[in-house]
This record gives sequence, C-alpha cells and structure tokens, in this order.
Amino acid sequence: MKNVMMALLLTGLTLAANQTLAAKPGATLDKQTAIAQQQQKLNLNKASAEQLEAVPGIGKAKAQAILAYIQENGPITDQKQLTNVKGIGDKLAAKVAQYVSFE
Repeated sequence: MKNVMMALLLTGLTLAANQTLAAKPGATLDKQTAIAQQQQKLNLNKASAEQLEAVPGIGKAKAQAILAYIQENGPITDQKQLTNVKGIGDKLAAKVAQYVSFE
C-alpha cells in the first residue's frame, strides 16, 4: 500500500511539473529531470521568481510577494512564518511546505 501511494504521489508530481513547464516556452522536462526535482525540495529563500512559480499554488503574484517579504524581513525560517506573506494562509503554506525547504 505504501508503494502504491508513493507511486501515485510521484506520478502526480510529474504530471504537475510537466504541465507547469509546458506552459513556458522553451522549457523541457524529461523523466529523469522530473524525478530528480521531486527528490529535492526547492530552497525557498534562494529561489528565483520562476522557480517559485513552479511550486503548486504559487503563481506570479505570490512568487513576487515571497521575494519581497524575504528582501524586507530576511529569510523565511518555517511554514508558520510563510503565512506572514501577503496572500498566503495556513492551507497554502501547508501545501507549499511539501515542496520547499526553509534553509
């Protein structure tokens, strides 16, 4: 059961990554790259706007809000602090925390 759940999760993440990158001209994603991206979390405090936009639930406006918050207040250290960013509540912060690290 655990293996089935993991396979479903990886499949969903791959599909989401493909959809995200397919919307951007010139962006390509092969299976190996998708798997590598899934195994590593994005460092929220070092990410670019484009990288943040690839995180499910984060669009252009929220990516810019995160970068502005970091610039004004310093690094975001945890999921709770992420809720201080304009437009990000508890539910979205929990969703985003699955894909990012706060190092």
